[in-house]
Amino acid sequence: MATGTHFTGPIYSVNGFNPGTGSTEAITATKTLVAEDNGKTFILSAAAGVTVTLPALTAGMQFKFVVGLAFATTNWVIDSAEGDNINGFIIVDDAAIVASGEDQINFVASAETIGDYCTLIADTTNSQWIVHGHGEATGAMTVTDPS
Repeated sequence: MATGTHFTGPIYSVNGFNPGTGSTEAITATKTLVAEDNGKTFILSAAAGVTVTLPALTAGMQFKFVVGLAFATTNWVIDSAEGDNINGFIIVDDAAIVASGEDQINFVASAETIGDYCTLIADTTNSQWIVHGHGEATGAMTVTDPS
């Protein structure tokens, strides 16, 4: 597409994900994601972390979470509604932290760096959320199975 042009044709869905429709939303309070949140980037923007709950696995869903504000009192938690189905890895201080059958991804209070992030992609074929992310400082992010 040339610079200055605007596409006005239909938007086509690929496995439920509409490329180019993603938006950015700041989160400051507990939130449960829904199908309409698909493709969004969420900026974690509160001094005290809260829990964000993923929706049930649906083909083509993906979300990104980015630290946008330093938080010092409590962790931000990304929680699977179904539990035990987060797999993949995050890089924290140049070391791979493997997620295998986890329930949560934690952005750890007082260890975070603005810009730390994780992306979750729904893999309904294997009934899992695939995570990939990066935390700059030692202990910035963890994966857990508290149940």
